Amino acid sequence: MRRKKENYFPQSGVIPYRVINGKIEIILITSTKHRAWVIPKGGISKGMSAVDSAVKEAWEEAGVIGQVHTQKIGTFKYRKRGNKYRVTLFLLSVKTTLDNWPESIQRQRQWLEINQAIRLVKEVSLKRVLHTLKNKIKI
Repeated sequence: MRRKKENYFPQSGVIPYRVINGKIEIILITSTKHRAWVIPKGGISKGMSAVDSAVKEAWEEAGVIGQVHTQKIGTFKYRKRGNKYRVTLFLLSVKTTLDNWPESIQRQRQWLEINQAIRLVKEVSLKRVLHTLKNKIKI
């Protein structure tokens, strides 16, 4: 018997990071209703690549700018309002953290050591991707 193929809306996102005193820190943002800690992500903008769209989301949602690594580091899936989403993730080495950004009124952001971030994130598949970062980020 064949399994029915599930349809997911494609999204892209970044895991913004920096290395401070030999420790990896990532920035998490709150969802718009402040119910969960998440990473910057969103639908892939028309006419943009997944990478470019993810970089745009980082600026809009978290107010961070940096150097994106164009090789995907993983994916995670989640559900929201009855829809299913598959997010392709890229690393973003943050060079600038802005004081004002488009969604600064709607969201909070926080730099966290990677193990703290893993504890705060609710999505199990995103936790798995975050666990793998320790081996992918050069300190």
